[in-house]
Amino acid sequence: MGKQIDNDYKSALQISNLSQGQIAEVFVDLKKRIHGDFYIIEQTDDKIVLGNRVCPFGEKVMNRPSMCMMTSNVFGSIAAENLGYAKVELQETIAEGAPGCRVVVYLKPTEEAEEASGMEYFGG
Repeated sequence: MGKQIDNDYKSALQISNLSQGQIAEVFVDLKKRIHGDFYIIEQTDDKIVLGNRVCPFGEKVMNRPSMCMMTSNVFGSIAAENLGYAKVELQETIAEGAPGCRVVVYLKPTEEAEEASGMEYFGG
């Protein structure tokens, strides 16, 4: 699913590869389209940190953190497809009772990324 979404955005923008800045914008736009409220907290060469105030799945997500894997898979696939690598850490989630979400997308296999729990993704 992540690859298809990545291709759709690249096609719409008429580009062959998303830049790091465009990737962060795609994350926010994608979640806005499904009624989430994601926003960028921090963006460096090594990572993108996002917050979220509203879960797109609404109350159905409560006590179902596995639903958050959709976010991890889509974010990780898009970042890795364009940059070669990503690791997505779901630090806080509404599904687990937090008031909002905090998602870190590591863009390079740094020491910080290595120490983080999360799923790794590799581009083609």
